[in-house]
Amino acid sequence: MTTTTGTPTVTISDAAKIWLDRCELEKLERATMHSYRGHVKNHIEPKIGHLLLKDLSAVDVRGFLDHMLRESTRAMAKKCLTTLRSIISAAQERGAVLHNVARDVKLRRAERHDPDRVFPTKDEIKALIAHAPERHKPLIMTALLTGMRMSELRGLTWDAIDFDRSIITVKQRADRYCDMGNTKSRSSRREIPMGPLLSTVLKAWKPACPTGEHNLVFPNGVGNVETHSNIYNRIFKPLMLSCRIVDGQGAPRFSLHAMRHAAASLFIEQGWPPKKIQTMLGHSSITMTYDVYGHLFHDPAKDVDLMGEMERGLLAA
Repeated sequence: MTTTTGTPTVTISDAAKIWLDRCELEKLERATMHSYRGHVKNHIEPKIGHLLLKDLSAVDVRGFLDHMLRESTRAMAKKCLTTLRSIISAAQERGAVLHNVARDVKLRRAERHDPDRVFPTKDEIKALIAHAPERHKPLIMTALLTGMRMSELRGLTWDAIDFDRSIITVKQRADRYCDMGNTKSRSSRREIPMGPLLSTVLKAWKPACPTGEHNLVFPNGVGNVETHSNIYNRIFKPLMLSCRIVDGQGAPRFSLHAMRHAAASLFIEQGWPPKKIQTMLGHSSITMTYDVYGHLFHDPAKDVDLMGEMERGLLAA
């Protein structure tokens, strides 16, 4: 098998292997590689891996996508389509195919089927802070008041906190395997201001914080990187239960990511400009900020007042 133009024997599986090898050379994170390999092994190879790259058509890709929509989740179908596009793009760069047919196939957005996003209310945020055990209050407060991602909190080190300037600098994160690495994107590297209460809590926590090689702010009991699952199961889930933040079946209502949403809702309530909130959250674009939190910027009462002003301006004698 070769990868020159016109070679008839390159299959989708062959192209996927070449692409994965290139991803390895680019030193993508282990968690990212794990996901990509899963897309290829569990979905792409079983369904279309045997097809020759030169014969792959948009009809084949549409059939693959429809199969994914029937057999898996919409989110996984979208991820696998993106992976397939990347595989074919890499083959294009090597001259193995002239056109990326996967880019001709679109997965329509299905927002009308998406459940409404539910964020913690202000009372729930207050309850989480008030009922958090002293050992975990610094983590809970930092999550709720800064909007940092849980991976960023797990990778936060004491040298990233400037108590004189009241600034937290986000410059790295811990992945699912507890390995330290770069932030999710360049825009994720940012400075976040601390309020005086959070600063006081973190200063008090520092002498009691377990020490380890990474000098972490929120380590496990022996100073190493804490796992995402432990934070949820041993800290956040019991906290929600104690605060009675549960659904109709008595199960905890939120994931850890909800604390990031809670912080965003507080920023918006303060009237901060969307661009500033984008920077605070480390979003790569303002579009992402609006997609997730646009409804929180809506003020029905203010809109009614504006409509009244419009009418008076138009119809006044």
